Amino acid sequence: MISDILLEVVLPIFVLIGFGILMQRAFKLDLYTLAKINFYYITPAAVFMSMYESEMSPKLLGTVTLFYAIYVSALYLIGRLTATRRKFSRGMRAAFTNSLILDNSGNYGMPINDLVFKGDPLASSVQALIMSLQSLLTFTYGVISIQGAKTEGLYRHAIIGFLKMPVPYALILGLLMHAFAVPLPVFVSRPLIYADQSLVAIALLTLGAQIIKYPLRLRRLDVYLSVALRLLAAPAIGILIVFALGLKGIPAQALIIASGMPVGVNTSILAEEYQNEPDFAAQTVLLSTILNVITITGLISLAKLVA
Repeated sequence: MISDILLEVVLPIFVLIGFGILMQRAFKLDLYTLAKINFYYITPAAVFMSMYESEMSPKLLGTVTLFYAIYVSALYLIGRLTATRRKFSRGMRAAFTNSLILDNSGNYGMPINDLVFKGDPLASSVQALIMSLQSLLTFTYGVISIQGAKTEGLYRHAIIGFLKMPVPYALILGLLMHAFAVPLPVFVSRPLIYADQSLVAIALLTLGAQIIKYPLRLRRLDVYLSVALRLLAAPAIGILIVFALGLKGIPAQALIIASGMPVGVNTSILAEEYQNEPDFAAQTVLLSTILNVITITGLISLAKLVA
């Protein structure tokens, strides 16, 4: 099973990331434009189609949301307790906690889900919901935590940033159109399908181009601590919550795998934007993504066995 997962899921993922790294080195890609294409076009299209074609019942949707709320709360508490024991500064405390709760459920998690479950609509819609909730968390709590809720106009800034995000609108619209069985005309559905199908290649190429700009430095203990909690403690918590909620089958497997994603690139983007421990954030993104080749292989195997 492990060799199959490595060859059919993990290796394709990292080959595409590798192409992104090579192309960035050779051509100095415009990362701003790539990020905008992913954020405003490909990802919303994928989320919409996942919700529109969703096989999730209202009960399962509520259960997945509950899972995410408990999961993030547990990681937040671990982050705060660890930061207190380590006597971090206020800025470092926010950066450390963000590295635990803001993962890469979008341009890494969605492709992983697509390859593991071979495009299964139920698995895709579970991951799309997790990614949407993650986006909301990133641009609300993620921004506020870094700024320390002190800067004038901060809450207005966070709210405006939230309202500009296309993913929540795509999520809600997809759910509503699914619930009321609204048909999509071909001239609308076909472009959305093409965008959805491009997600794996474009998102992973973008991820490779993004992470290569961070130089790897192996001297910070706090980086190792963050990565260990993100890649080991987080999936352990995810598994416990799945069992506690009595989830089985594909939803359980999708949530277990979703809980093992590396630190999100947005963690570093926010840190750079607000100049709050940018080196720490960049290192956690890079190291957790590299080591995830090992941990995600084991987690996929475990998910298929226990759920």
